[in-house]
Amino acid sequence: MSFTLAIVGRPNVGKSTLFNRLVGKRLALVDDQPGVTRDLREGQARLGDLRFIVIDSAGLEMADDDSLQGRMRRLTERAVDEADICLFVLDARAGVTAADEYFADILRKRAKHVIIAANKAEGRAGETGAMEAYALGLGEPLRISAEHGEGMDDLYRALQPLAEQFAAQNIQQAPETDVAVEDGDETEDWRPSASKPLQIAVIGRPNAGKSTLINKILGEDRLLTGPEAGITRDSISVGADFMGTPMRIFDTAGMRKKARVTDKVEKLSVADGLRAVRFAEVVVVLLDVGIPFEQQDLRIADFAETEGRAVVVAANKWDLEEDKPEKLKELRESFERLLPQLKGAPLVTVSARTGKGLDRLHNAIIKAHEVWNRRITTARLNQWLSAMTEAHPPPAPGGRRIRLRYMTQVKTRPPAFVVMATHTDKLPDSYARYLVNGLRTDFDMPGTPIRLTFRDQGEKNPYKAKANKISQSGALSKHKNRQKPKGA
Repeated sequence: MSFTLAIVGRPNVGKSTLFNRLVGKRLALVDDQPGVTRDLREGQARLGDLRFIVIDSAGLEMADDDSLQGRMRRLTERAVDEADICLFVLDARAGVTAADEYFADILRKRAKHVIIAANKAEGRAGETGAMEAYALGLGEPLRISAEHGEGMDDLYRALQPLAEQFAAQNIQQAPETDVAVEDGDETEDWRPSASKPLQIAVIGRPNAGKSTLINKILGEDRLLTGPEAGITRDSISVGADFMGTPMRIFDTAGMRKKARVTDKVEKLSVADGLRAVRFAEVVVVLLDVGIPFEQQDLRIADFAETEGRAVVVAANKWDLEEDKPEKLKELRESFERLLPQLKGAPLVTVSARTGKGLDRLHNAIIKAHEVWNRRITTARLNQWLSAMTEAHPPPAPGGRRIRLRYMTQVKTRPPAFVVMATHTDKLPDSYARYLVNGLRTDFDMPGTPIRLTFRDQGEKNPYKAKANKISQSGALSKHKNRQKPKGA
């Protein structure tokens, strides 16, 4: 998915009909009466070779209070703020109304990109309204018919250059991983800065308090909480200064309980979380202490480790827990048992509602990021390797001892190491785990993914070729001396 398109406009201009056409299914209710759509509805759209997320919003109405219409409007304005592109839909048959002019002014101030579309423009009935749309100052209006599929080619041509722009932007936003290192290179350019903020993905089920936590970090109600449906974000981020550390926080799809949704919906929501993981450096897995370590939580945490991202586990709603010591002990035991591949990863308790524990969360994120970038010199690694093999020598299959000759770090983000050895095909996985656990303990690298690779050096002697060359040179000299005639 390269970008997000929010469809906005007055009630009953055909937003939901256009939404259904773009997703290729009748997901949104459509009726002649206005105001049918209340919550934000999201779908995966296809238009030619473009793939993007499309959001159907409630009709914009002039209501600023806490009434249903006012809350619907605030929800739509949130979609405007966070969407990459807003498609402003008018009713070409009704022409431009005072409400259209009012909301066009809002879009000019708040939206990143606006495309204006005059819907119901089939035939001559919509010609006048389409021409009136020029006066809004939002560019050339597209004449479309969502019901009959007319004008979709024009919409494609308007979206294509923006899609390429956002695709390039997404690549640029993706964190640099598997960074090659040279021995002795101790640069600190990985540390978060205003120009290069630390990238965080907060994942969890819809009822885990994800939006509340992000709002608390931001210090404002940027993400709507309550009964309304949320917006799934895969490449849109929110900038924050979290306790002095510049961060970019990625919103993700809530991971729903399997019993409440169909398998297809669950797969889509988890897939959105997987995409967010790829844009992050540190992944915060947010749990509800009442129902911790659901299957979706484990799957995403395991995927984060497989992708080589640092992981922090945060147990939310800690303020509601009565027996805190016993619950914390239970959480740690479950964590070690269910996610052994993340042994030692930070597990912190927070309350997104009260803000308690955010300092612990911040410190855990900073620590996880620092370990993710950890570099160890070759000299220290080989001293350590010698001690490890002396304390617990590798096995000797068939009476032939496996020799670990040399070790070096080749990458960071996450830390990756190479060991030159003999008979690597005979080296058991248990010995590799012994070395990885030793690296975690002795070099203070808890929780972060560690890549350890063995390369077979065989019984090669690096000085053997040189010795053979000297030997051959000496033999040739002796042969020439024997060939010389006497008295020469």
